[in-house]
Amino acid sequence: MPELRKDPVSQRWVIIATERAARPNDFKVEPQPIKGGFCPFCEGNEDKTPPEIMAYREKGTYQNQRGWRVRVVPNKFPALRIEGNLDKRGDGIYDMMNGIGAHEVIIESPKHVVSLTQLENGHVQEILWTYRDRLVDLKKDKRFTYGMLFKNVGAVAGASLEHSHTQLIVTPVVPITVDHEMRGAEEFYRYRNRCIFCDMVRQEIATGARIVIEQDNFISFEPFAARFPFETWILPKQHEAHFENAQKIEIEELAMVLKSTLAKLETALDSPPYNYILHTSPFNSGELEYYHWHIEIIPRLTKVAGFEWGTGYYINTVPPENAAEYLRKVDGKLTT
Repeated sequence: MPELRKDPVSQRWVIIATERAARPNDFKVEPQPIKGGFCPFCEGNEDKTPPEIMAYREKGTYQNQRGWRVRVVPNKFPALRIEGNLDKRGDGIYDMMNGIGAHEVIIESPKHVVSLTQLENGHVQEILWTYRDRLVDLKKDKRFTYGMLFKNVGAVAGASLEHSHTQLIVTPVVPITVDHEMRGAEEFYRYRNRCIFCDMVRQEIATGARIVIEQDNFISFEPFAARFPFETWILPKQHEAHFENAQKIEIEELAMVLKSTLAKLETALDSPPYNYILHTSPFNSGELEYYHWHIEIIPRLTKVAGFEWGTGYYINTVPPENAAEYLRKVDGKLTT
């Protein structure tokens, strides 16, 4: 059973994933290539993954067989397990609980594609609908507090398979990064009675210097205090705290904006490894007036070293205004 342990100084929860235990020689300084070879995510290999949780399928096809377009399965090596009780407890000054949660893999195509940019817009919409479906379903479980959707692309970014996929980890506590972000947004709201993210959208549109893509419902831009070169955020223009409340017209446009943004980054930076993370509100938070869901895309072009770990500061060698100007000029290669 995994275990959640709380750092009493930073208040950060850490997952001690005993079932993913590694030996010292399992750790390598440089990841090995993950290209080629057998892929358990490709169509026809459904028996090589855990049984599917849900799938978007062609009519007349059956669970755990061919005919799916997007497929969700439990992670074979989960960081958290869905079975059991939290059993919150203490050990002197330390707090801990059982590692209860969910860890799922959203396999984005039956074909062996390595990027969302290789998929048609309608297919990317189905992937985003799958994100929404899983959050809506898992928030019904009262043990769970937060759902984190994230994508690792490339070995440097943490991917063990190149087949395009997203992971969903649902936790019984709000992650500290999200908690800090929400506290900062709440403080701004108390002071000015406005959502900081809505203000950010208005200011970025007004200046235009950091905008990469602007559409009717979404903007893609380089954040003012970008931590990393070509760090890119996607925000809805209208205030919404929960991604799972997104409507059809928003999902349709988001698919295009997300795919186009990734295509620009891939073209400009020669298909870099990257992570993207969907930040949304905790399950039980209601309609927050001060928080705004968004996607953060982080190309892995630099390494976080001692200074960053020790101070929490980041050194970004590419001003976001320069990055945005460069990306605006890039004609990303897309499948329509």
